[in-house]
Amino acid sequence: MGVRKRNKAEVLKKAKEKVAFAKLNNCPTSPRKMRLAAGLIRGVPVEKALYILKFSSKEASGRLYKLLLSAMSNWEAKNKGMRIEDANLYVKEISVDSGRMLKRLQTAPQGRAYRIRKRSNHVTLIVDNKDEINK
Repeated sequence: MGVRKRNKAEVLKKAKEKVAFAKLNNCPTSPRKMRLAAGLIRGVPVEKALYILKFSSKEASGRLYKLLLSAMSNWEAKNKGMRIEDANLYVKEISVDSGRMLKRLQTAPQGRAYRIRKRSNHVTLIVDNKDEINK
């Protein structure tokens, strides 16, 4: 393994110790639709993000709601003795990447067939303490 790659891996490992994250893999929603819902909560405090997702009419927001709850419980497990209400948590980073694509055929006129691409995505949500930035 190269020196640069090893240094980058060590930096990522230290960053993961400080913050809590949650991942959602192979979610059967197109990445474009999921990015619309993810953009609503990027950089927002956790309590406000929960309200935004709960009352959003988008189908992807329900999945993000559960993912945010999971990230919050992961943060609570890493930081024993601290309360979420006092921690001033916010959504530090949320990224949506395309996942595997299921390819299907749909019948078309005159003996032809159209290809349907059923897309999926991977979502990574990182929750951090806003007070840690100032230190």
